[in-house]
Amino acid sequence: MNRLDGKIAFVSGAACGIGAATVRLMVEAGAKVAIGDLLDERGRETARSLKEAGGQSVYVHLDVTSADDWGAAIAATVAHFGGLDILVNNAGIFLAKDLEESTKADWERLYGVDLTGVILGTQTALPALRERGAASPQGSAIINLSSMVGLVGSALAPLYSLTKGGITAFTKSMALEFARKRYRIRVNSIHPGIIDDEMGDQAIAARTRMKGKANMELAHAQASAAHPIGRLGTVTDIAHGIVLLASDDAGFMTGSALVVDGGWTAQ
Repeated sequence: MNRLDGKIAFVSGAACGIGAATVRLMVEAGAKVAIGDLLDERGRETARSLKEAGGQSVYVHLDVTSADDWGAAIAATVAHFGGLDILVNNAGIFLAKDLEESTKADWERLYGVDLTGVILGTQTALPALRERGAASPQGSAIINLSSMVGLVGSALAPLYSLTKGGITAFTKSMALEFARKRYRIRVNSIHPGIIDDEMGDQAIAARTRMKGKANMELAHAQASAAHPIGRLGTVTDIAHGIVLLASDDAGFMTGSALVVDGGWTAQ
């Protein structure tokens, strides 16, 4: 199940974290994967480790806020592997400031990565995805990384919640547009809870500051307990969800929001 044999994928922000876990699982599932990131050395190392394990991968430099970078990255992927079946718009940043603290520069940086990056990636990859999707039984796939706070409000990070909510609505709109145009491209979003990684640590640290406390160990335990399942998520938890959405097993899913949040939004 969830096999990706013969599929070609591009994952942004894949040098580390959820992106790196995703490309590893995709390669294990039979895909050829292009890794896009600003972190050149970590990205190259991720690609090297996949090749050493017998997988097919390539690293390409990518600033997701740059249309030129996206054009070069997708062109390099198609030239190297011969096409594109899957796009994962994973790259993102977190801003732990309330509205009164936030500046215009904060907002511009946040939407540049979290929103503009998704739009540019989708626009740029569309022709290649459309071409391969036309010949695929279940079509091509786009998976956009949103968040649980793209579905519910955040008392901690309202502007981040705004960008992730935008991704949620954009995903549904693209699913409907592509269906209207008879493009065989499925578009879905995934919504993690707090993940035990660098971005998750930023969120927990911000919650700690907001409550006027400084005990990170206690804050970590409280954040874990806030998820009904009783723990934080892992990058692999989210990667499994992405692989599912990318696979033909999700062939009847488009415009969907896959929530992988340990029960947070069920409360």
